[in-house]
Amino acid sequence: MKLIVGLGNPGMEYQFTPHNLGFLAIDRIAEQCGVRVENRHCRALTARARLTGQDVLLAKPETYMNLSGASVRELVTKYEVAIEQDLIVIYDELDLPFGSIRVRQRGSSGGHNGVENIIAALETQEFMRIRVGIAPDHPVRDGAKYVLSQLKKSQYEVVDQALDTVSDAVNVILNQGVGVAMNRFNRKVASQDAG
Repeated sequence: MKLIVGLGNPGMEYQFTPHNLGFLAIDRIAEQCGVRVENRHCRALTARARLTGQDVLLAKPETYMNLSGASVRELVTKYEVAIEQDLIVIYDELDLPFGSIRVRQRGSSGGHNGVENIIAALETQEFMRIRVGIAPDHPVRDGAKYVLSQLKKSQYEVVDQALDTVSDAVNVILNQGVGVAMNRFNRKVASQDAG
């Protein structure tokens, strides 16, 4: 079983914020698979799906971003997920240009509290992740405030394209491996207008 986790915060007030691009990516993948992410267990909303001929579990932890690890650990344990090969975590990244994505095989949290909590809960950094860039084209004084602010209408088109790209990257990882995905999706991208 492949476990694909998108990070975010539950609740309508957070739904369309930069910090919830992980949740939005899971919803996009689910939509493409014809399923709804609405089964509640292991402190997450989940859905089973088939992707590239493989069984996957899509998950959106409901523990709030900074405590994502508790839910991910329960899911990994319940479904006997091989962390290094079968766990993919999708989340927002303030250090990447808005709308770009980067695939990584492993690594530190880079200061992302949700990922830091997952690393602590799983006691390993050895899991794949897809980071979705949310950096605007202007300096951000208060990163915490920015990631929880509502996306602007001018950003929707770029977000929409980024979600499709994330879905493509997941398919490539499952089909051809993380190395191929890194080569294909980690190209340098000119900074998009973030509005």
